[in-house]
Amino acid sequence: MTKTSRRILAVVLTVVSLIWLIPSYLLVVNAFTKSADYSGTPSWWPTSWSLFDNIATAFQNANVGQGMLISLLYSVVGAGAAVFIAALASFAVTIMPVKRPTFWFWVIYIGTILPLQAFLSPLFTGYAAASLFDTQYGMLLVYVALTIPFAFFVVRGHMTGLPNEVREAASLDGAGWVRMFFQVHLPLSTSALLAAFVFQFTWIWNDLLFGLTLSSSPNIRPVMATLADLTGNYSTYGPPVALAGALVASLPTIIVFFAFQRFFARGLNPTA
Repeated sequence: MTKTSRRILAVVLTVVSLIWLIPSYLLVVNAFTKSADYSGTPSWWPTSWSLFDNIATAFQNANVGQGMLISLLYSVVGAGAAVFIAALASFAVTIMPVKRPTFWFWVIYIGTILPLQAFLSPLFTGYAAASLFDTQYGMLLVYVALTIPFAFFVVRGHMTGLPNEVREAASLDGAGWVRMFFQVHLPLSTSALLAAFVFQFTWIWNDLLFGLTLSSSPNIRPVMATLADLTGNYSTYGPPVALAGALVASLPTIIVFFAFQRFFARGLNPTA
């Protein structure tokens, strides 16, 4: 690539990055605006400094704080359980002598191919019949089930790249399948497990579709569904309060990402 081409590419990437950052910029700027001063049109420059007042309103009157705690429960437990189950399945189809491992791979992975909207109607009907609607364990169940396939895809890809000598050495040492999984392959797959956890944690935290469909109570609804209530036609708090709540609600995923970002390259690339 020539020097001129590199400069053009740098300019194009800079422009694209700035365009991509515009929604985030507008969110931050308008979160500072007083609800009474909001004209209905997003401001490009701060007109007041009411961010903390808006955050306090969102937490005290709109249950955003409670929604964040509930989402933290769903994200940590749901993503953790999904990654562990995915690790078990990955170990089975890549290490253990399972018949037709490719078939079982597609049986599990096909869950990422279907659009999520296809699950809404049967899930709602089934949850209502099984008394799982508007329950925390019902929400956890659907989050674990929906996040297993992609976690399986990531962890299996990493385990496939592990050398066969590792399994052979463990077998010569007298290790059974359980010991081989917990003491050998699980530690060697830490980067893939953490990468999958971050992906699934972020997806569960940002979920709005299933939070709105399968829950209705404030002590059950995740934070994104709570924020959606702030922007409804019957909301009396105003968009700046919703934006301030969204700004705070985005912090956990940012923290988790930066805490584990060094595992991404190794977790997604089996040869890294």
